[in-house]
Amino acid sequence: MEEKKTAAFLGFDLGAESGRAVLGTIAAGRLGVKELHRFPNLPLRLSGHMFWDVYGLLKEMTAAMNKCAREERVRPTALGVSTWGVDFGLLARDGSLLGLPYCYRDKRNQGAMEDYFKLVPPRALYEATGTQFMPFNSLFQVYAMVRERSPLLEAATDLLFMPDLLNFLLTGVKAAEFTIASTSQMLDPRTRVWQAGLFQAMGFSRRLLRDVIEPGTVLGPLELETGLGRLPVVAVAGHDTASAVAAVPASGRNWLYISSGTWSLVGVEEPRPVITDETFERNFTNEGGVGGTIRLLKNVTGLWLLQECRRAWSGPGELSYEKLAAEAAEAEPFRAFIDPDHPVFLNPPNMPAAIERFCLATGQKPPDTPAGTTRLILESLALKYRLVIDELRSIVRRPLDVIHVIGGGSRNALLCRFTADAAGMPVVAGPAEATAVGNIVAQARAFGLLDSWEQARALVRDSFEPQPFDPRDQGLWERQLQRFGEVVAAGAKFRSNG
Repeated sequence: MEEKKTAAFLGFDLGAESGRAVLGTIAAGRLGVKELHRFPNLPLRLSGHMFWDVYGLLKEMTAAMNKCAREERVRPTALGVSTWGVDFGLLARDGSLLGLPYCYRDKRNQGAMEDYFKLVPPRALYEATGTQFMPFNSLFQVYAMVRERSPLLEAATDLLFMPDLLNFLLTGVKAAEFTIASTSQMLDPRTRVWQAGLFQAMGFSRRLLRDVIEPGTVLGPLELETGLGRLPVVAVAGHDTASAVAAVPASGRNWLYISSGTWSLVGVEEPRPVITDETFERNFTNEGGVGGTIRLLKNVTGLWLLQECRRAWSGPGELSYEKLAAEAAEAEPFRAFIDPDHPVFLNPPNMPAAIERFCLATGQKPPDTPAGTTRLILESLALKYRLVIDELRSIVRRPLDVIHVIGGGSRNALLCRFTADAAGMPVVAGPAEATAVGNIVAQARAFGLLDSWEQARALVRDSFEPQPFDPRDQGLWERQLQRFGEVVAAGAKFRSNG
């Protein structure tokens, strides 16, 4: 790769469990990253509801910028923000925030999706948006507010998704970046235009949504007072998975990715949306990517299961993920399975108890140790990935030869090993900080350091050493796949019985 110039960029990666600020430096054809600041991001529970502390996030981001200026003595070329999807804030006419943004796991969303389907049938809604049905999609969150006649919604003049909201608080510029907008179930991914009729169907027709902009758009200078001055802010791929997929160190088209974190997003990169009867029936989503691409994928509940178990077992920090994985490697294999996407696991008060309940309801003996439960979670995730991969093969009808596991879950060697074994495909793990890396290379592209996304991926390949996992024990995992399918089917009956 021909080097044009050396520059530093500041990337904020805000996930549904934690946030981090990463300083990326491009020099001598390599990208180096350094974590400057990490902080928790847990919902606030107030008056029986769950909210995001957006002002607390802004405070942590300011601390990271000051640390960059005062401790690192670096003034980056720009900064960018990526976050989780679907959630949003509402602004009043004067630009003030109308309350804290609700968390997608909040109870107010219960039944909103099913009620909305009475207004717009599922097949018509999917044809309009190509979006996977999940009960907390932005459209259904808005309908939950319409249904309860929320005064906040009536007072709002703007709806901004989380990265767009943070960009507004940083710069005063209101925009709707394409990749985050595409998670909402309100956008036509073919035209990149909002489907106004979806609001009108619920009796709410006021325009709250900004025109869509492309990832890589420079919004304006930083208005927040920090040690970095009036630093340019770039609307990178605002959806964290879109940024992560931009950092997949792949070439060609015969690969798929698993962006592994609180959620697991299993998918491929396509040149255009795939909206068919098959993708509707299999509940695949078409989300925006970089460079005009579409991420055809399915959301699978991910390491949220283990995060919540760890919290129930010991509290944060007392029982490390590394210790759990090491003990799980020695635990009894294939003792029981769960369907990671069963509704009982969305937001239970006690995750280990929910897992035990599912096992008993499906005729299985639940594990009785943290190590056994950890192994059950990781094996179940790997087998769930296999089912989604088989569906992807049927849809795209081209060879899929390698799985790129990116994000924090790429550090979990046991999960990567199980994934390779269950899928019967080689796994390439890393980079772990894929969202931050994709965020940084998007900024570099915006400022002319990289000519194409192919060049950006080449930079990632040259800068990070992946960890390979070749498949083993394929016959054993094939036999378990059938049993796993039976557990998933039994779980569906458990669902209908409450």
